[in-house]
Amino acid sequence: MGSEHYFSASPSSPEQLRRIRVTLAGRELEVVTAGGVFSPDHVDVGTSVLLANTPPPPAGGNFLDLGCGWGPISLSLALASPHATVWAVDVNERALDLVRRNAESLGITNINAVRPEDVPDDVSFRTIRSNPPIRVGKNELHGMLEHWIPRLSERSDGWFVVQRNLGSDSLQRWLAATFPTGYSVQRAATAKGFRVLRVRKHGSPPSELIDVVP
Repeated sequence: MGSEHYFSASPSSPEQLRRIRVTLAGRELEVVTAGGVFSPDHVDVGTSVLLANTPPPPAGGNFLDLGCGWGPISLSLALASPHATVWAVDVNERALDLVRRNAESLGITNINAVRPEDVPDDVSFRTIRSNPPIRVGKNELHGMLEHWIPRLSERSDGWFVVQRNLGSDSLQRWLAATFPTGYSVQRAATAKGFRVLRVRKHGSPPSELIDVVP
């Protein structure tokens, strides 16, 4: 499959639906995954690190899962904050279909699984949680982040998990240089070869950084 799951709106590989058991938001769940999406056999290590090293999401508002895959981050956010609206965003139509199937089978009604262009322009986000597709290339990744990070609400945080040997430290420097005014960037956690990077959009007057998750 290679990197097809990062680039293909309609993967050409066989769907090969499968059911797996996972733990999300402290619950044992059965979900459906498929070939042609990222990490179809389990919750990948990076996503697990992100979920373990971020605080509970706000009680309400709009949340963004950028590059949602089959939905572990979106499902976790929706279960933790049932009064929020979770935007599960991906270019891969198979991934979006899996998120919708999983939400329906679990009785979750607060996820919108959509392509990037289908998120209304006036929606801002109380939090962004993302295991971004690093392998799309630096230019594509930077363009994604430059588009979505400014859509954080004031006094809100974006959390991004990146493998250390795939450039997490250089990405942290790029984020700090790209968002120098009205934002702060920090490394919030390191685990299993991954960094969790946190981008806070300050308000006026500037907000203080809240405590980092240990």
